[in-house]
Amino acid sequence: MLADAVPGVPDEVDLLVCGAGAGGMTAALVAALEGLQVVVCEKTDQVGGTTSTSGGTTWVPGTHLSDQAGVPDTVAAAREFLNHVVANRSGVRLREAFLQSGPEAIEELDRLTDVKFVAAVAHPDYLDGPGSAYGGRALAPLAFDGRLLGREDFDRVRPPRREFLGLGGMMVGRNELDGLLNPLRSSANFRSAVTIVSRYLRDRASYRRGTRLLMGNALVARLLYSLRKAHVPVLFQTSVKELIIEEGRVVGAVFDSASGPRQIRARKGVVLATGGICWNRKIRERLFPAGARGYALAPVSNTGDGADVALAAGAGFEDGGDSPALWMPCSSYHRADGSRAVWPHIILDRAKPGLLAVNRAGRRFVNESDSYHDFSMGQIRDGSMPAHLVCDAAFMKRYGMGMILPGAKNLRPMVRAGYVIEAKTVLELAAKIGADPDTLAKTIEAYNQSAETGVDEAFGRGGSVVNRFNGDPRAQPNPCIGPVETAPFYAVAVWPADLASSAGLSGDEFGRVLNEAGEPMIGLYACGNDLASIFRGTYPGPGTTLGPAVVFGWRVAKHAAGKLSDRPSHFGATANERTENATL
Repeated sequence: MLADAVPGVPDEVDLLVCGAGAGGMTAALVAALEGLQVVVCEKTDQVGGTTSTSGGTTWVPGTHLSDQAGVPDTVAAAREFLNHVVANRSGVRLREAFLQSGPEAIEELDRLTDVKFVAAVAHPDYLDGPGSAYGGRALAPLAFDGRLLGREDFDRVRPPRREFLGLGGMMVGRNELDGLLNPLRSSANFRSAVTIVSRYLRDRASYRRGTRLLMGNALVARLLYSLRKAHVPVLFQTSVKELIIEEGRVVGAVFDSASGPRQIRARKGVVLATGGICWNRKIRERLFPAGARGYALAPVSNTGDGADVALAAGAGFEDGGDSPALWMPCSSYHRADGSRAVWPHIILDRAKPGLLAVNRAGRRFVNESDSYHDFSMGQIRDGSMPAHLVCDAAFMKRYGMGMILPGAKNLRPMVRAGYVIEAKTVLELAAKIGADPDTLAKTIEAYNQSAETGVDEAFGRGGSVVNRFNGDPRAQPNPCIGPVETAPFYAVAVWPADLASSAGLSGDEFGRVLNEAGEPMIGLYACGNDLASIFRGTYPGPGTTLGPAVVFGWRVAKHAAGKLSDRPSHFGATANERTENATL
């Protein structure tokens, strides 16, 4: 269905949303619930963007869902936590707006739409400190039956990464992996495997992939389903090229569509939610470290269109604070068809005992069990790109590594593809990865001594809540450290890949884009990755990109509908920010 094939879409609406990821679709949905006439313009032929290929975890503190899950959380505790993590990196006003609106936004979506979450009982924040939480803040989207969308709209949902699909198109939850990999281990495993696989096989008789949607795919499908119920049109293959400005106000935008250029005017505002700077070559080369420019987890269509059109109109831009992006260590190889398979090393291997990461010299450089972002920041600071994850045969059999699943019998194809390096001895492995043999041998010897004592004197591995949560409790005395001693030995190269932007357009607590002088650009909003991260390059916990995307999408819609006062809140602001507030 091409852009101009959607019937009844006028050339002027109340709110014009550019981008159909979590932030943009939330803004459109909430605006429609407020009675505004809305249209969503999506550059590609599918909705979801990076959200659809993500885990879908959405970090929002203090919601009613935490109470329902039996792990009650408070905004006050989250405020204390963020004050500790983000400290004096600025942005208090936006974080306070996020904290204050988060519970209401989630409650309203839960009550009025099909966007449903459940609070995780155990999914800790990524950093320890005052106010940190073990559960309740990480919200997981409920599984969704894609058949409810109908075949055409189901195909409009961007599928997960190929590497994460079983049997060519089946989504599997983290807690379901053991049942599928070991169906004969127990009757429960067998029942789970049969249920999941049989449902998938039935789906494939009518659909291109399984319709049982989980994680980010479930969130995207739920948003699209809710938009359809609210009669919000989505124009596909319609990319924003220019903002229309009259008398100092943004009143619409010019798009490229499958049928040619098109203008759509907006009475209440234009919302930029195009996925962030990601594959924008100029910004990437200006801000990103040289060794971290080659990989990204966003679709190649995310080329920073929102930033381009806003900057051309005089918008301000922020470099992201500590980092221009939020990072994930990724391994990759080229498939037989020439395409590149990329695997994000989230938690399934790095945190487990018996794996260590080394730089080009053969030395450890980071706590391997820390969050993916903090691991990658350590790699960037060390300058070792790529680094190598190193393990032995016992680890590979028990946990797998990257694209190699636990218990894999034949590693030959992945060795031939250059994905994993195999060696009979540590010295041979060092030679194959280009490290100094004596240094790597001494590094592994010291690591093995830490496995015996349970104390990682170098990097404190296993010392934090999230380290231990993602480790293996069967390993003692430290669930994150185990010996590397059983030949053959293996190594996989990893590079930092950006999973989301931290740098982005300057904005205020209502999602209004600010110009270079720090003043609101009337009629122009941003949310999702187009808006600079409210956490200033830090990564507090699971879902701290999607949480602000959803909440600021909600706030943008409410402000455009006249439901949020322009008077900024002073709660929690510094003296300088209270002075800034007075100017708005």
